[in-house]
Amino acid sequence: MRRWRVLTVMLAAAAPVQPALSQPHPARPAAESRSTAGTKPAAVPATGDPAAAYSAFQRGFFLTAFREATSQAEKGDVKAMALLGELYAEGMAIPQDDAKAARWYQLAVDRGDREAMFALAMFRMEGRGGPRDREAAAKLLTSAAKLGHPLAAYNLALLYLEGQLFPQDFTRAAELLRQAANAGSPEAQYALATFYKEGRGVPKDPAEAARLLGAAALARNLDAEVEYAIALFNGTGVPKNEAAAGKYLLDAARRGSPIAQNRLALMYATGRGIKADPVQAGRWHLIARAGGDGNLFMEDFLRKMKPEDRAAAEAAAKPWIARIEAARATPSQATSSARP
Repeated sequence: MRRWRVLTVMLAAAAPVQPALSQPHPARPAAESRSTAGTKPAAVPATGDPAAAYSAFQRGFFLTAFREATSQAEKGDVKAMALLGELYAEGMAIPQDDAKAARWYQLAVDRGDREAMFALAMFRMEGRGGPRDREAAAKLLTSAAKLGHPLAAYNLALLYLEGQLFPQDFTRAAELLRQAANAGSPEAQYALATFYKEGRGVPKDPAEAARLLGAAALARNLDAEVEYAIALFNGTGVPKNEAAAGKYLLDAARRGSPIAQNRLALMYATGRGIKADPVQAGRWHLIARAGGDGNLFMEDFLRKMKPEDRAAAEAAAKPWIARIEAARATPSQATSSARP
């Protein structure tokens, strides 16, 4: 099954964000899935292979996946039930139907499927396919986490941080984040790193914080890339390496992080960890400033630039700034600045 978007951690020291519960629509690579969306699938004999539904799903053949999953679900296959819930939830090759999705998820939950537990928990959080019920969602997350579902453990940790459904408990949250982090969740790795960085729920440990940030940064978690780059630049919990810091900041800057853009501008201006380049310094400063993260040093640097260098920096920054301003004018659309 595809990975669901989860609650956002409110822990980032560099770039705090608000929690959100939303689910992205996955890519639909196969022509079959696009051309048949919203239509009733034709009756085609199933192969009888329990793996066929998931194989078709993973390749983007959602109509075939629906046919195979229906055949297997009728025989009592719990994974097929969970997959049908997913297909109905996202309207993949069939009309979206939250009520049907919730029913299929519930059938799989009743048979102990942890993926369905997590999916149904997200439904209950959002009020999809039934009334909004955070307590029921929390119970489902607890059950899924006990069965080793990493994203359920991650979301459950956030509920312990929130302190509404459960008493606020940083130690318990850290335990759950560790479970998800050990399973490879970059979000959990980043969140747990902030715990070690600040000494919340765990002993303060800059080295462990850096290790976790590094793991999440390798998976291109944007906040982790920025935090790990800063740790590398300063030598906090990890050997100092300004050149490596520059590489992470460049990637994060290109992905739209104003914090990374600001620090990258400083590196280009000073030549620390990266070859000095006044045009690139000015360019990234202008972009960072448009995104809400400037600084007085770079403002002074910009004023003292040669006119031709400043003009080049402004020209290079212009497409980015236009994208940022357009996104600000239409907040319901993409909120980050993709590279033009």
